[in-house]
Amino acid sequence: MDRARSAGPPPGPTRPGFWRSPLRGPWLTGLFGLVLLVGVTVLFVTGLLSYAAYNPDLAPRNDPTSDKGLLGFYLFTWPTSPYWLYRLTQGTHTVVGVVLVPVLLAKLWSVIPKLFEWPPVRSASHALDRLSVLLLVGGAGFTFVTGILNIQLDYIFPGSFYTLHFYGAWVFIGAFIVHVAFRFSRAVRAVRAGHGFQPAPDSQEAAGLVSPYPASATISRRGAVAMVGAGSLALLVVTAGQSIGGWWRRTALLAPHGRDPGSGPNGFQINKTAASVGIRPSDIGPAWRLTVRGAGRQVVLTREMLRAMPQSESALPIACVEGWSTPNQHWSGIRLTDLAELVGLGTQTPPVLVESVQRGGAFSSVVLAANQVRDQRSLLALRVNGAELSPDHGYPARVILPGAPGVHNTKWVTRLTFKEPA
Repeated sequence: MDRARSAGPPPGPTRPGFWRSPLRGPWLTGLFGLVLLVGVTVLFVTGLLSYAAYNPDLAPRNDPTSDKGLLGFYLFTWPTSPYWLYRLTQGTHTVVGVVLVPVLLAKLWSVIPKLFEWPPVRSASHALDRLSVLLLVGGAGFTFVTGILNIQLDYIFPGSFYTLHFYGAWVFIGAFIVHVAFRFSRAVRAVRAGHGFQPAPDSQEAAGLVSPYPASATISRRGAVAMVGAGSLALLVVTAGQSIGGWWRRTALLAPHGRDPGSGPNGFQINKTAASVGIRPSDIGPAWRLTVRGAGRQVVLTREMLRAMPQSESALPIACVEGWSTPNQHWSGIRLTDLAELVGLGTQTPPVLVESVQRGGAFSSVVLAANQVRDQRSLLALRVNGAELSPDHGYPARVILPGAPGVHNTKWVTRLTFKEPA
């Protein structure tokens, strides 16, 4: 290290004069850092809630991250009220993540000289600090990239999105907490000093961010902040409509479900078509049957038999992990509690394993918690908005639940097993 110091930095980005922007400095970095502190906190909390909504402790089939260990310390039974809860939390999670992208890029741009410090390591404590920054930058990039790809339905990951995003987020938040602990007071002081204050390049306050040979400014620091803010606002406008719905859906130009899904009773968004998951006409044709099991009994029902049972109605949206949601749709069908009664189960209805005729793929089956089954709005739906379900919306029967992730509203249901078998 002594020889590296005496020899000086090699040509290129390790030399202080390489970075000449007059905008870089503690104020700009501190401001972007404080914005990210608030935004990332919202992201992380809503992400934890999203994971809890999958009820991962119910069964392995609900949980693509079964090796979570202590990282699942906070899990709780996801409520069914208010019915729009998941729509709110997951919509907030995805929209805030997209809106923070310009801020994150601006923050990385503002501190890029620090990534090329020379010598790279000066002491053991400095090495630990550099390692935390590496985990912070790498974790942020990985978490944001996988999340945005998922929003765009580009499932190009070398594994399950849920597992990758889950562990990546914990690595990122761990490094983020360490970074905040060491940098928070410095950021607050820099922001309080105002945008006009620029310390000397070799001072401690400069923190290695201020160029000793600044170029002429072409924009002010406040102008740079306004430009980043305008970018975030533009992303909000072209993304948030997929979660808000209504007229605003027309502005969701970057959302894969921002387009018009068509008209008619079945004219609302879907993720997977019947053809995309291998549903054949024979699977959902006249030979289709629903098998209900529980308490040592079994009942097999045709669709005509289901139609002859007392029908109930619910007005519920569908909200998915990608952040998109539908307005309330008017569903009609049989309450899950009424189906449980067919096999002798009373008011204390247990959890239920729901299985689809879908061939493979994630969430072709799911276990629903007892509170979800017992909610009187939870249906095995046969119709929507006064019409038969279309094949893409789950014909001949699908589950619809209040406050649950969209993948738990299983389509093409063929079997209900109350109290999941071992």
